Amino acid sequence: MVGTVHSIIMGGGRGSRLYPLTKSRCKPAVPLAGKYRLVDIPISNCLNSGLNRIFLLTQFKTASLHRHVQEAYQFDRFGGGFVEILAAEQTAEKEDEEKWYQGTADAVRQNLEFGHFDANDDDLFVILSGDQLYSMDFRKMLQQHRKLGSEVTVAAKAIMTSEAKGLGLLRTKENLSIAEFVEKPTDPEVIQQLVFKDSNATAKEGENRCLASMGIYVFNVGTLRAALQTDHKDFGKEVIPGLLGKAAMHAYVFDGYWLDIGTIEAFFNANLALADSRDAFDFHDASNPVYTHPRNLPISRVDAASMDRVVITNGCLVGSSRLKRCVVGLRSVVGSDVELENVVLMGADYFEDQRMLAANRKDGRPAVGIGDGSIIRNAIIDKNARIGQNARLSPEGLPEGSVGEGLHVSDGILVVEKNAVVMNDFSL
Repeated sequence: MVGTVHSIIMGGGRGSRLYPLTKSRCKPAVPLAGKYRLVDIPISNCLNSGLNRIFLLTQFKTASLHRHVQEAYQFDRFGGGFVEILAAEQTAEKEDEEKWYQGTADAVRQNLEFGHFDANDDDLFVILSGDQLYSMDFRKMLQQHRKLGSEVTVAAKAIMTSEAKGLGLLRTKENLSIAEFVEKPTDPEVIQQLVFKDSNATAKEGENRCLASMGIYVFNVGTLRAALQTDHKDFGKEVIPGLLGKAAMHAYVFDGYWLDIGTIEAFFNANLALADSRDAFDFHDASNPVYTHPRNLPISRVDAASMDRVVITNGCLVGSSRLKRCVVGLRSVVGSDVELENVVLMGADYFEDQRMLAANRKDGRPAVGIGDGSIIRNAIIDKNARIGQNARLSPEGLPEGSVGEGLHVSDGILVVEKNAVVMNDFSL
């Protein structure tokens, strides 16, 4: 008998590497590619794989995530599917002591203890990250898991050793069983010990490759319960290394597009890669659609603008401007004589009507969007930002960190925070 598959998406971290995009929202709720949210990627992969029992574990700033999930993922009552958000609960192990999720493994442990998953002994758990961009058929990994009699399967991808920073690395035997696992090694000698020869590699001759954990796991429920009887708090750092030699653990080698977008730099590059149309994630794959909130938005209108490698979504108004390598998000308003280069513009949550625009003029406040004559380069502009006329924004020569109210430089990229106001003629 084949048990039920429970999909668990980890979204409970503070998302500090994506700050300030996570200043007012949790990581899975961060907008992506103009019209999606990060959480849409793992949920879509689950649904495209026929997995519709999906739990989303969160604990920080979940309001916008709740709204998005409730509006985007509504299942009919006959299919039995759902996306359920399990936010961290305050508990009292000792009097007046509050306990929140202490890590990915601890989050699963707490919900297992509370019986939230309603799991039987022959069930499987698929553990997923909430900040990755990829398209993967989990059925193939589940098939291998059952065929090899695995207790744990770790999804892995071959990468260059130069890309190994910040990733868990593993070494396998010929039967794909995991012989060694090192979480985020920094010592070059340790990394070299995990290098393997890939006959199908497309890398330059002599360039070393290793297998990186994708942070995607399949667990037998019994093995998961036993592993979580310890005080281990994190899967990658503690649970997986702790199971080496104790459980039948194999790697599932994935050869498709995959990118960890947990940092501002990775997020910025992943978005702009969509405009480059080279080596980018394919949002146009009809066999693996990415689902999101269906919005009844009007068409976009573009005046006599110059556009070079631009992704533009619904409900946008673009004046006679110049856009080069940009992502233009929902309801974006771009004035005339604007220059945007290497810009991720997230757009807005609403359209401003005439009454709102009149109130802006009275208060001396710019409208939502980008005013006439502004020049912006190498920036992420978060939702509902107001940038006035003739503003000049670029991170060039600026230090990391806050560079003004609502303005932040991270990884050499300027981030205009959500709801920020940049007045006319401001220069940075």
